[in-house]
Formats: sequence, structure tokens, C-alpha cells
Amino acid sequence: MEFRILYEDGHVISAVKPAGLCSEDAPGEESFPRLLRQEAGIQALFPVHRLDKAVGGAMVYAKTKQAAAALGAAVQNGSFQKLYRAAVHGSPPEAGEWEDLLFYDRRQRKTFPVKRMRQGVKPAKLAFTRVASAQTAAGTLTLMEVRLFTGRTHQIRAQFASRGFSLAGDRRYGAADSFGAPALFCVSLTFPHPATGEPVRVQACPPDREPWKLFNSAEIEEQ
Repeated sequence: MEFRILYEDGHVISAVKPAGLCSEDAPGEESFPRLLRQEAGIQALFPVHRLDKAVGGAMVYAKTKQAAAALGAAVQNGSFQKLYRAAVHGSPPEAGEWEDLLFYDRRQRKTFPVKRMRQGVKPAKLAFTRVASAQTAAGTLTLMEVRLFTGRTHQIRAQFASRGFSLAGDRRYGAADSFGAPALFCVSLTFPHPATGEPVRVQACPPDREPWKLFNSAEIEEQ
């Protein structure tokens, strides 16, 4: 497991969520908040953003209701910034922005781009930069840096897959490989501290296993 505390004070705690754990408490399932409370000896945690269960990476939780309100406002006004690394099949453009209308089908547990607004449809936007590429038995894999402007369910997975660039290991969105889990990892979060307003940045590297090991030279350095 890649669990590790990145930052902690009396208002917030940030840690690396391992893939496979829910980012919020869920009845009958192991959750990351439960692990954090056990490992850090915290009584109360308030989620302010989420990661898909199958996805790992940096997360931030509030320790008080006041901190949760401040961080929630930062998420809404865009000052809470999220940066991801994704390993995708094929060769996406070198850089750009994508905007889509996304609909999450709860029955299929899958997100679909649609053509027009209707009930349940939400606008989604991200920016991306190509970092590196590697050749594998499954073909070309490309390491992408992705910045989210919105936080829709399965957003990165759906927006890349809909353009023919499924994430490695993401069979739900069309990947045909043996990597086992979606190759998506939150490497950086930047947010205003809920008490002081000063910027806080936390960073983490993807786990040292495939497909990430194919791009070791392109990983960020932890600070």
C-alpha cells in the first residue's frame, strides 16, 4: 500500500490514498478515512474532494467543520487545484484542453459524453500535456499530465477513452491489457490553507510498479 501522510496540522491532513480504498466512508467497505483515523489518531475527518476507488494519489481532508467549509469554497471557486498523471494507450496530442458534457449512468456505473444538456448532465473541462511515451506488448503507452478544472465522476477516464485513448488497465473504458487497474494517480494538490489563506502544495509520486515504472525518468520529484 502507498499510504503516507504528506502534510498535517490542526486544520487539515493530506495523505496518499492507495488504489482500492473508497475516498469516503462507505458502509461495508474499507475506506481511506477509516485508515487515516486509525493511523493518525484522528477522531473526525471531513471529505472535501474525492478520488475513484480504483485510483490512488494525494488527498486532503479537513479536521474541523470550519476548515471543511473553507476548502469546499476553494473547490467551488477554482483555487483548489488538482494535477494527475495518467498512462494512456496511443498517442494523444502534445497539449490541449478538452471540454465535454458528461453523464454518469449509475446503473452501468460509467460516464458517457453526450451532445446536449439534460437532467444529470454536467460540463467537464481538463487540460493536458504529453510527458513521455513507451513501447509495450500492448502497444504505445503515453504518460500524460492532466489538470482538472472540474471534478466529475470518472472524468479523466471518460474524456480520454471517448477520444480513443483509454487509460492503461481501465477495462471499464475499453483498455485491453493486463495492467489490472486504471493508470491514474493524483500527483499534486494546491489549495489555500483554510485558516491562513496561504497556499499549500502537496506532492506524491505514482507507485513503483508497471505501468508507472516504464516512465521513471519522467516522474515528479517529491518535495
